[in-house]
Amino acid sequence: MTTLNVERARQAIVEHSRRLAASATEAGPDAAVPTAPEWTVAELVAHVGQTQHWVAEMIEQRITDPAKLPTEMAVFPADPAAWQAWLSESAARVASAFSDDALHAPVFNAAGDERSGARFWLDSSLNEAVVHGFDAAEAAGRPADVEADIAAALVSNHLAMLTSPTWELRRSASAHAIRGTGQTLQWLATDDPGAWFVERRPEGATWQHGRQQADVTVSGPAGSLFLTLVRRLPLMDGNATDITIEGDAALVRHWLDNTAHVAD
Repeated sequence: MTTLNVERARQAIVEHSRRLAASATEAGPDAAVPTAPEWTVAELVAHVGQTQHWVAEMIEQRITDPAKLPTEMAVFPADPAAWQAWLSESAARVASAFSDDALHAPVFNAAGDERSGARFWLDSSLNEAVVHGFDAAEAAGRPADVEADIAAALVSNHLAMLTSPTWELRRSASAHAIRGTGQTLQWLATDDPGAWFVERRPEGATWQHGRQQADVTVSGPAGSLFLTLVRRLPLMDGNATDITIEGDAALVRHWLDNTAHVAD
């Protein structure tokens, strides 16, 4: 997997949480979230901050048994004026939890894949801050950029989740839908070395880094690729987007229709 330097990932969690708080404060607590329509902005902020505290507690306590995961959530401040400080605190806490010692200590890995538990939660925490930071920006009508290296790492994280044992167990409909008979998809970043090759096999989808001949190739800035994969940006053929598609576009649409995390 393409992975970020740990310090870069920690800094990005803090920075994207800061952006999220600024956008959420501007939008207001009752504003709808266009990219997560079942949530209000207040619910979005509560989800991110509480999740960051929850993850931090798990890492701090080196929890390996899922039966012993934290059960209490941090208190959410209803006053939007307190959101910036609250999210700053939660982001700093979870970022600090990922110390060198923690990254090599046994911790529960919810994906059940080959990553260490702490690395999984570091990637997951970054994903939450970036995706929901984008959601908050959309609610406020503000621009939201995702740096190319961060986006590329999150594309890898996204594909790792979709092909993980836990996805097969908990999202079986999705895991089964993306099986196939050898159909292939290539994702190429135009502003980063990132390249991801996906093969839909009868036993399950697989992915690897690199460029290969594929049934369809999707190219664009890493940020646009990532936001398209998580359905924060629509997939559109033609010149209306910075994404280009060469080959069987129906394969891409089918993949997106059956894999996005939606509002997770």
